[in-house]
Amino acid sequence: MAFESLAEKLQGIFKNLRGKGKLSEKDVSQAMREIRMALLEADVNYKVVKEFINNLKEKAVGAEVLESLTPGQQVVKIVHQEMTALMGGSLSKLNMSSKPPTVVMLVGLQGAGKTTTCGKLALLLKKQGKNPLLVACDIYRPAAIKQLQILGENLDVSVFTMGEKSKPVDIVEAARSFAEKQGKDMLIIDTAGRLHIDEDLMSELEGIKKKCRPHEILLVVDAMTGQDAVNAAEVFNDRLGLDGVILTKLDGDARGGAALSVKAVTGKPIKFVGMGEKPEALEPFYPDRMSSRILGMGDVLTLIEKAQDSVDAKKAAELQQKLRKNEYTLEDFLDQLQQMKSMGPINQIMDMLPGMGKMKGMKNVEINEQDLKKTEAIIRSMTKEERRKTELLNAGRRKRIARGSGTSVQDVNKLIKQYEQSLKLIKQMNQMQSSAKGGKKGSFNLPFLK
Repeated sequence: MAFESLAEKLQGIFKNLRGKGKLSEKDVSQAMREIRMALLEADVNYKVVKEFINNLKEKAVGAEVLESLTPGQQVVKIVHQEMTALMGGSLSKLNMSSKPPTVVMLVGLQGAGKTTTCGKLALLLKKQGKNPLLVACDIYRPAAIKQLQILGENLDVSVFTMGEKSKPVDIVEAARSFAEKQGKDMLIIDTAGRLHIDEDLMSELEGIKKKCRPHEILLVVDAMTGQDAVNAAEVFNDRLGLDGVILTKLDGDARGGAALSVKAVTGKPIKFVGMGEKPEALEPFYPDRMSSRILGMGDVLTLIEKAQDSVDAKKAAELQQKLRKNEYTLEDFLDQLQQMKSMGPINQIMDMLPGMGKMKGMKNVEINEQDLKKTEAIIRSMTKEERRKTELLNAGRRKRIARGSGTSVQDVNKLIKQYEQSLKLIKQMNQMQSSAKGGKKGSFNLPFLK
């Protein structure tokens, strides 16, 4: 999970600070030493850490902080501001051409996920109303062109290719002409990579840049390679003049050193981050939101955006009516489950909820992908009548459902108990909201999250 180890350490440091009624300069200095060690262990560039800590200390030992009624909270606020600035300050958008097509050139080493990222970026732009064209310029890696074609087919995005015997510069020139004729407003170029940076690779990329004059050159790097990713960004930037960086596999990077270092070292912003393998798992990078996640403040805005993209508004309205009439069934339970799954991995969703990082350590909170898959399998093994009337589920039927879902009778019993508890909770919430609003009942969503 992204920044997991760093987040745990920083949140532990801030917990100690908040526990003190007043802070002395000695307390602040001790906290700065601990933050410094946490950042270095997270593989953040040494020079970046040094400057970051100096800026923090300068602001945290001021009278405004030390004499505050909540000095610990003031320090957290300063760390959040500085960390946000370190990662770029604000969202950095793609530069769009006033005369289509906008040309986006993706570069990087082999293994970073460049071709897959081309597809993800095309899908993201397509959702924003753009009409992208993928261009296959990696003529060296076996099956690279085929991979891009399969991606394009799955995502319903056009792919331009001239085979493995054409020169990349010729492919790009022909692709631009094709895009103009076909009304494509975005050109996404998948270039060749190497296992290591070499002169042949750089010369070819410089040739493509000269020929197609891209509006954006984005470097795709694997976040899990830490400082190697930052070093690669420096070299590519020196030769090509990058416009930004796309960090892939950030969801699997427990340290986060690359994300915290790349902007400060190269001066180039992180524009997108890969948060999973699914085509939808490429997200715009918001430094302030990521800083909030690291510090345990959650990321409610991203959660709302994910919900808006994933939740069926018509189904949500129907569910509210059912909740008001106490007609909520296991079928509705399954609908909510499916909608939540479409929002992404549960651990990422939990990270977006303020304070949930602390709650994850509690024994009574056990939410993971496997549990959700098991729940879905059990409900799908029931008949429609059984999903609507759980009172029909006698011992024999529960055994049949367990066999059909590949689970145990205990798992089936546990699910039914959770469902019945959620019904009670929904009724209580509706009664409370009805009383508070003078008889107008509200709604209570995602009841299976306890």
